[in-house]
Amino acid sequence: MDEIQAKRLVDTYSDMLLRIGISYLKNKCDAEDICQSVLLKYIQSDVEFECTEHEKAWLIRTAINTCKNLLKTAYRKYDVGIDEVPEAYTTDEYSSEMLDIINRLPQKHRICIYLYYYEGYSAKEISGLIGKGEVTVRQYLSRARKRLRDYLSEDTDENKRGVNYG
Repeated sequence: MDEIQAKRLVDTYSDMLLRIGISYLKNKCDAEDICQSVLLKYIQSDVEFECTEHEKAWLIRTAINTCKNLLKTAYRKYDVGIDEVPEAYTTDEYSSEMLDIINRLPQKHRICIYLYYYEGYSAKEISGLIGKGEVTVRQYLSRARKRLRDYLSEDTDENKRGVNYG
């Protein structure tokens, strides 16, 4: 792979891979490592793709598998992220109220929400990417939407209670 193709790969897919990593790992540093690992796997491989959609699907599948492998390691069992240290203050371009709410979802729901709403994949396409049935993906999406509605209504209710109208 030449330098121009490698630059295209990084420019096109690094943000998506980083978001997948953050969705799985809830840690930007680990997500950056995953992004780099996946891109290096692709650059060093001799894989050829039929089209850009096939290339993108391969990268997503590889990112998901790499995240799952990292989550299985003993290192992750005893690792404490910077987000969990109370006195730490970090600014993160990916943090927002909605992302904080999405991050409350179980991992299997988070990745489906991300792929569906942020990457534009259909439930059928997601099922192939994550290795679950289409019906299962639809259930994950439905349950995730319900939980998001519940979380949003909880936050709204808490804000209303905190307001002094008198």
